[in-house]
Amino acid sequence: MHSRSLRFLGLCSLVALLGACATAPAPVKSPETYFKEGEAAYASQHFEDAIAQFKKVKESYSNPELTAQAELKIADAHFENGAFIEAAAAYEDFRKLHPSNEKAPYALYRLGLSNYSQITGIDTDQTAVKNAVHYLEMFLAQYPNSEYAADAKAKLAECRGKELAYENYVGNFYVRTKKYAAAVKRLNEALQRFPGEPGLADTLFYLQQAYQKSGDTARAEEIQKRLDAEYPAKAREVKGEEAKPVPGKDELPMIIFKDSGK
Repeated sequence: MHSRSLRFLGLCSLVALLGACATAPAPVKSPETYFKEGEAAYASQHFEDAIAQFKKVKESYSNPELTAQAELKIADAHFENGAFIEAAAAYEDFRKLHPSNEKAPYALYRLGLSNYSQITGIDTDQTAVKNAVHYLEMFLAQYPNSEYAADAKAKLAECRGKELAYENYVGNFYVRTKKYAAAVKRLNEALQRFPGEPGLADTLFYLQQAYQKSGDTARAEEIQKRLDAEYPAKAREVKGEEAKPVPGKDELPMIIFKDSGK
């Protein structure tokens, strides 16, 4: 009987031990280990895994410097993974939390790129273009001598061209739909906002058409003279032609234009 009792107690102890092992939590690693694992996953382009490891570094709250590095790595991983909305939010959070960090200029530059990378077609929402212009201008104003300045300037110039192209697109739409007052207002504002842009040749052409079709021949002739003088190649190309829609863009189903002109 005594032997059977001992065997029973031993069996119970073994079962209890196995149960404890089955439910024991995984060993907690150090923030430095999580960070290294995140870097390894990032290098292998396993960006979701990298983000998960860097988040564990953040959640440890043990090392402010390492936490800041992990926050920036999370933003970079989102960016490289093509999740530009998430990347923009993460870069913005980094800037707010660490305004004096040595990587703050980089975060602002990448914030501009995150918005730039969200730009789509001319007939879709233009918020990404506006945001890209805003952050790239901010970056160049604050860090004109940065190693990223040349690329920021090039992308800003591209965005400004896209902004003007959109204004021309809308102005042409108003001409084609006989909303001449709205066209004149929009195109004249574009002339003021985008001095020196190559796309102003189209702006002047559409504006000349708007004046001509609205019956304001005096202003139409004035704009035609300016077009002839400033953009002679464009003037020769379109002289005598009617305003034409952008190829492949006959309708604007995704945009609602607000204007006071009829």
